[in-house]
Amino acid sequence: MMADITFKNPELLWLGLVLIPMIAYYVFLQGKSRVEFKYSNVASSKGAEANIKAKLIHLPFVLRMLAASLLIVVLARPQSSSSWQDVTTEGIDIVMAIDISGSMLAEDLKPNRLEASKKVAQTFIGNRPNDRLGLVIFAGESFTQCPLTTDHSVILNLFNDVKSGMLEDGTAIGMGLATSVKRLKDSEAISKVVILLTDGDNNSGSIAPATAAEIAKEFGVRVYTIGVGTRGMAPMPYPDAFGRMRYQDVEVKINEELLTRIADMTDGKYFRATDNESLEAVYKEIDELERSKIDVTEYRKRKEEFLPFAIAALLLLACEVLLRQTVLRSIV
Repeated sequence: MMADITFKNPELLWLGLVLIPMIAYYVFLQGKSRVEFKYSNVASSKGAEANIKAKLIHLPFVLRMLAASLLIVVLARPQSSSSWQDVTTEGIDIVMAIDISGSMLAEDLKPNRLEASKKVAQTFIGNRPNDRLGLVIFAGESFTQCPLTTDHSVILNLFNDVKSGMLEDGTAIGMGLATSVKRLKDSEAISKVVILLTDGDNNSGSIAPATAAEIAKEFGVRVYTIGVGTRGMAPMPYPDAFGRMRYQDVEVKINEELLTRIADMTDGKYFRATDNESLEAVYKEIDELERSKIDVTEYRKRKEEFLPFAIAALLLLACEVLLRQTVLRSIV
């Protein structure tokens, strides 16, 4: 359908104006070449029927003009316009920074802190279809698992691959936050948010959490921090000498003062999640964040559509030549 076609070189369509004087000149020649005969009585010619060749005399010129029109369309390079889409949506840009250190395997949340955090975060993603979302993981270092995207199926699949042990162990809160801010600093969204989830204190990395918070503030990034883990002691699994899984109670050491300071510096908020239900409540509260308009452009490969026009033009020219060499040969 023509509604689905755009042109790479639409200015070349103006070449179609050249056909107007060509048609006018042809009409002028036909009028000039008309021959008249005078008869005293035309009664004898009333029953005469027009010869078929006379009826087709203008057909070659019509075919030539149609072919020329199609060739001009070919030069303008028609392309499928359905291969790209511009969308304006309501949403914010959010990067989720998830701690994947060894302590996230503690089972005070079920089945453990990391899996519970992944499950709730994935539900959160499903509830915000119009937002651009990204994923950063950190332990002793940080890594961007998924940059900002509107393709939520991609980030959900990457969430499934997240597990403890992917990075050097430790808790580099500053590095995780700095990497998240880096992903947001060039965003044009009015609201830019980092949701940083951890179960410990900063003990690794080359960037201090306070420095990362200052950077976030400078770029207008609001940080919501979540301390995940029960209060007191938590069961931590470990393999014994025979490979059997054992448990030992370890003290939960979350630096709530640090996480609160990061949130306050960036106009965010600190939350404490001590079980699965409270973690879900935290994400539900964050889900009520304000929204702003963002423009999304999805690009796909364009498809050239000139071939049908070129084939049609060649067929019309072939028909013109065939007519001139056969049916109309004697009168042209």
